[in-house]
Amino acid sequence: MIAAVPINLRLPGDTRALRVPEITAYFWIAKGLSTALGESMSDYLVTAMSPIPAVLLGFVAFAVALAVQFAMRRYNPWAYWFAVAMVGVFGTMAADVLHVGFGVPYPVSALLYGIVLAGVYVLWFRVERTLSIHSVDRPRREVFYWAAVVATFALGTAVGDLTAMTLHLGYFWSIVLFAAVITIPAVGRRWWNPIFCFWFAYVLTRPLGASIADWLGKPADVGGLGLGGGPVSAVLAALMTAVVAYLAVTRVPSTSD
Repeated sequence: MIAAVPINLRLPGDTRALRVPEITAYFWIAKGLSTALGESMSDYLVTAMSPIPAVLLGFVAFAVALAVQFAMRRYNPWAYWFAVAMVGVFGTMAADVLHVGFGVPYPVSALLYGIVLAGVYVLWFRVERTLSIHSVDRPRREVFYWAAVVATFALGTAVGDLTAMTLHLGYFWSIVLFAAVITIPAVGRRWWNPIFCFWFAYVLTRPLGASIADWLGKPADVGGLGLGGGPVSAVLAALMTAVVAYLAVTRVPSTSD
């Protein structure tokens, strides 16, 4: 993981409150847990109830979480990470709907979500002239930010399924693959554009976390350990709650300092 990425420092005298956390090791730990939680919770919901109500429930939770986040006047760990977790759940469902509901192959859905993400980046940069999350201090910039986050979750889900299913790597070797690839921006940040490295790593955390969740929860006959989506989701939710509680109590990291 990337321990810290100093991205586009704010100008002196700019006192607008940021709405996202600093990029530290804590950020990547919480992000990794949220990606795995989104995958396992989505899989659990669509098996515990009918898929259509599950998707509707996921969308409602996603909408409520973003409404709470946008209501905050500054970064709040509980609101922010609740939104990320619900984006993880709904982003997984959005990617799965294309494949399961409409029969779209994983290579096609991965390409489609990649184009969507690229489009968000291009539009964001043309309007705001930066893709730095340390510029997210007003509603319009936050809209671009969350659009990118949703697209990265959907893309990462499709790519994770592509390697595990279409390329027949399975969940374990997909974990190995993405863990190896994510070291590229971790090393390259010393020489490359830090904003590029951040988003490179951010996209990769999704298929890495999803592969870990699938490996833990899926049955043994499809390459998993068979622990079940429910128990895996419960453990991941408890771990993420503990991390966010620590961030809220200690104010580490805090964008207001």
